[in-house]
Amino acid sequence: MYAIIETGGKQVRVEEGQEIYVEKISAEPNETVTFEKVLFVGGDDVKVGAPYVDGVTVTAKVEKQGRQKKIRVFKFKRRKNYHRTQGHRQPYTKLVIEKINA
Repeated sequence: MYAIIETGGKQVRVEEGQEIYVEKISAEPNETVTFEKVLFVGGDDVKVGAPYVDGVTVTAKVEKQGRQKKIRVFKFKRRKNYHRTQGHRQPYTKLVIEKINA
């Protein structure tokens, strides 16, 4: 059985026992998080939401919080003596999907 959930403005396909990286969620490590914005449940009996499936939740355990590798943002305009360098590290949350409550 799998489900498609919405978190951080993105849609993620999840299965039980899967590890996923999502946009940062305000939760401590080893906490349990429940996702109620379930768009689709697949498997033996398929449920499609409009926009969300009623009564279906996905529970996950927060494994760790972290920040991705630094990227460089470089702006440049030729012949204008203009260049700017900026760095960015996107925060993320690593989750382990425990159960799809369908």
